Amino acid sequence: MSKLDTALHFAIDAHAGMTRKGNKAPYILHPLEVVTIAATMTSDEDILCAAILHDVVEDTPHTLDELRELFGVRVADLVASETEDKLRGRPASETWLERKRGHLEQLRGASDSGVKILWIADKLANMRSFAQLYKTEGDAMWQHFHQHDPALHAWYHRSIADATEDLAHTDAWKEYTHLIEIVFKGVE
Repeated sequence: MSKLDTALHFAIDAHAGMTRKGNKAPYILHPLEVVTIAATMTSDEDILCAAILHDVVEDTPHTLDELRELFGVRVADLVASETEDKLRGRPASETWLERKRGHLEQLRGASDSGVKILWIADKLANMRSFAQLYKTEGDAMWQHFHQHDPALHAWYHRSIADATEDLAHTDAWKEYTHLIEIVFKGVE
């Protein structure tokens, strides 16, 4: 099996039984969408492996050390760039802003160009879900999330778009910023 095949099987096993917030779809569909988006921007196997594995450390018992051993240092480092410190022990709604600020610092400080590709792929997949929820639920959609203030979500996603502007030539970045304007129209 190729490294990407192994990563796919690993992610399927890691996310077994999990569902997405909001629409309750099987969670594995999200990493599959993320790797598909990333593949429109690169054929780099490490980036594609990281795309399929990007939530494994954050949302399952698996560790970066495990990923490093199985998939190599670069894949683990790319996954680490997308892994948010959950600040466990405190309510997620109280730590949302602190976590997002720290997460943005990881993005801004990244030296591997694959980090930005990974972030745009993940955030575009999330923004597609947001747009669908917004279409069906309007502002009530924010109740599905730890942070209920759409202005803070708008700040976060616009900050990501600004930090990844060197990908503005890609269809993924263009779609991401377009959906930001749809979902957060009139939100400052």
